[in-house]
This record gives sequence, C-alpha cells and structure tokens, in this order.
Amino acid sequence: MNCTTILFSPTGGTGKVAEILAGAWGGAGRTIDLTDGGADFDRITLDPQTVSLILAPSYAGRAPTAAVERLRRIHGGGSPAVLVCVYGNRAYEDTLAELEDTAAAAGFQVVAAVAAVAEHSIVRSVAAGRPDAADRARLQQMAETIRAKLDAGERGRPMIPGHRPYKKGGVSRMVPAPTPACTRCGLCAARCPVGAIDPQDPGRVNADACLCCMRCVAVCPHGARRVDAALLAALGEKLGALCARRREPELYL
Repeated sequence: MNCTTILFSPTGGTGKVAEILAGAWGGAGRTIDLTDGGADFDRITLDPQTVSLILAPSYAGRAPTAAVERLRRIHGGGSPAVLVCVYGNRAYEDTLAELEDTAAAAGFQVVAAVAAVAEHSIVRSVAAGRPDAADRARLQQMAETIRAKLDAGERGRPMIPGHRPYKKGGVSRMVPAPTPACTRCGLCAARCPVGAIDPQDPGRVNADACLCCMRCVAVCPHGARRVDAALLAALGEKLGALCARRREPELYL
C-alpha cells in the first residue's frame, strides 16, 4: 500500500505509533514532518492513490496549533486519510475532531481514525513505556482492519468523537528553561518546532509561542533544560489521579 506519513512528533511518542501503524502496511514510505517550521507545506500535494497517515499528539484535548496550521496548507488531493491522535492516558477530547475538520478542509478524504496512548511528554512516569507490547498488538490489528476497508474500496467517513466548537485551547505553562549545564550549543533552538527559543541566547524563550511540547528537553545532549520542579510535581500529582486507569487504543471506522 502506497502510504505517506504526515507527522507531528516533537518528543517521539507519536512517532512510535506511526512506526507501528505504517509498519503493518509495509513501511512509512514518504514522511512529511510537521515539526519542520522551515518546510514549504503549500507545495505538497497528495493524490487518491496515496493513503495518508496523519498523526499528532493531543495537548490538553486539542491538536497542536502548529500541526493544524501546517496540515491546513497541504493539498490533500482526495487522498484517503487515517487520522491518529496520541495522548498521555488522560483524554484526547476534541483532538480527533479538530484533525478531521482540518484534513477535510485541506482536501483529504477521512476514512478512519485512531486514538492511541504514549508516554506523557511532560510527566514521563504517566503511561511510561507506552506504546507497549499490548498496544503494538492492538494497533497492528487496527491497521489490518483499516487496510481491509481500503482494499474493499470503501471510503465512508467514520463517526469521530468530539465537540464543535472545540474545547478552549491552552496547555499548562510548563516552559522549559536552561540549567547551569547548558553549553549554548543551540540545538534546542534549531529543533524547536515554532522557533520559540532565541538561538543566540537559549535562555530567552517566547512563552506565547512555546507549545510546551518538550522537544527542547528531549533533544538536549546535556540534559540541560528543565521545567520548574514545583510545577512539574503539581502536574504529576494531578495526572497521577486522573490517569490511574489504563486506557486502550480506539478505532473509528
């Protein structure tokens, strides 16, 4: 199956889900990285013979603003689209609905949707190690079910949960800052999906632009970026109660 993966994965959790689903179809093929702020998404066009696997994490029940803005600029060209939201075991709320509306407006033909769980990008102890072996088996089954629908020539639009208007956006203001171990190498600034970090002074962050996606924390070779310890502890305590029950992958076909 000719598959293009369209992906927003700042810390790799969503990427792991992408690898599982695309792997069940024989590999990702072309990958379009929605975290690349320098890419010319307006020049990208898909076609009806290409299945598009569109993945993004859920940030407080919404799709990341940068992912939505960049996906909107791609020309879907009638490509059958499988939408995937990846969340940290709390809830994904209106994320899939927002992805559905954005993809449809861009010219994709939405045929299926998946909600999957990955390790929380801020509080790493929440959903630690996921997607795990059980997730992998379930996601592979889902991929086979989706493929059967496509092979049968079915293009019906699934009933995807969510509210319109979407819930109010906004994530916890967990803006990472450098520690004394920072060498000012500039990697965090270069890899920030929205250019929120000053490349000349990594200690300067545009908090309004920052997605709190934690990519700068994930890519720092010296482990020299951190969020405020007190805020992190408070969030961890809150999520510990909300995320106690294991949530499983869900398929909408």
